[in-house]
Amino acid sequence: MQGGGFKQMFSYGSVFKSAVLRHVRLVNPVLVSRPLMFVRQETTSTARIEEHGFESTKISDILKGKGKGADGSWLWCTTDDSVYDAVKSMTQHNVGALVVVKSGENKSIAGIITERDYLRKIIVQGRSSKSTKVGDIMTEENKLITVTPETKVLKAMQLMTDNRIRHIPVIDQTGMIGMVSIGDVVRAVVSEHREELNRLNAFIQGGY
Repeated sequence: MQGGGFKQMFSYGSVFKSAVLRHVRLVNPVLVSRPLMFVRQETTSTARIEEHGFESTKISDILKGKGKGADGSWLWCTTDDSVYDAVKSMTQHNVGALVVVKSGENKSIAGIITERDYLRKIIVQGRSSKSTKVGDIMTEENKLITVTPETKVLKAMQLMTDNRIRHIPVIDQTGMIGMVSIGDVVRAVVSEHREELNRLNAFIQGGY
């Protein structure tokens, strides 16, 4: 369902953009009658609009907007914590996932635990959240789908929809630096989409 919604949103944006640019090229008689060198200028302007569109937005842009402590970017639990305590922490901080680190001094990343893990592996199976450890139900590190700060937002959205996940860790050469949710990604796309429509409108009115 999510994947279909995203595809419709992108399809709408592409159709809108194509229609606007077609309107500029074909309907405006001034543009039609321009000499060749002016047509070349129009093409350059169009390319500039393309390169500033939401296709260029990166995960690093989302992390900057979230800030270091926002929306669970740095919330974690250990493999030895009870599932009950992990879910309680999610509820208190209004997040849907926690990074899981290994117990001990190292504190290296072991995996991730999400609301879905709790529902599928505790509630549905009738297990006790207080006697079950996080390490028993988490998604292990070697199975994690991750992105880097340089990953394009649209690529991250594709990974999340293709793998049916709602949270994705952000990793760089130093380790994990944050986590983004499907909500973060959608908000970023909607914001950039709105700005692109404004740029197209300015282009039509002679703002470029």
